[in-house]
Amino acid sequence: MIGKILAEAADGVFPPADGSVTVVPQPDEREAGVVAFSAHTVVFTREDPDWVRETIAASPADPLAAPMSPFFLNAFSARTGRVINTIDLLTVADRLPGEPPLPVVPIEDREHPRVVRALLFRDDVRVWTTPGGVLLLGRGVAGRWEVAIEVDPEARGRGLGRALAVTARHLLPEGEHLWSQQAPGNATSVRTFQAAGYRPVDSEALLVHRTG
Repeated sequence: MIGKILAEAADGVFPPADGSVTVVPQPDEREAGVVAFSAHTVVFTREDPDWVRETIAASPADPLAAPMSPFFLNAFSARTGRVINTIDLLTVADRLPGEPPLPVVPIEDREHPRVVRALLFRDDVRVWTTPGGVLLLGRGVAGRWEVAIEVDPEARGRGLGRALAVTARHLLPEGEHLWSQQAPGNATSVRTFQAAGYRPVDSEALLVHRTG
């Protein structure tokens, strides 16, 4: 269900902006979470929907902000025994045809630090390098394709991040959307992905199992 909601949002079809909260099942064991659209929130969890709605209603925050408030997220974390990974801006882009603008080389080493971390949160992880940067694709929440990029400090300020984000759209399998998560305070990352054609869709808080 959360996969269908996200897929529709990627196509520009959003839940009604009516201030309501929709509770749907988790797609798998790895993540639970909260996705906040404009005046509509979706909580995906195996917890009782009545508990979700009652706890959100008890939050001292503004009703529209309550599902993403520390009050609810902390209660959600305590009830599920999970940790709040982060709260991100979620953006999406369509696949681009043709060859990517950057020459990239696949990394086959599954012990590469970037691969090891990615495998905690994604399936079908694929990683490429280019001078000064790393590009990763993998399947995250509800099987959606997600991208992450990393630019070496000495290579920053030259447009490499934007080029990597565009390159990822060329490497995406046919018929898929590509999602990216950015910390709202990381203005450089937010600008980079939007300049590469990624559209803001919602905010997202994922609750994951402890990894150590």
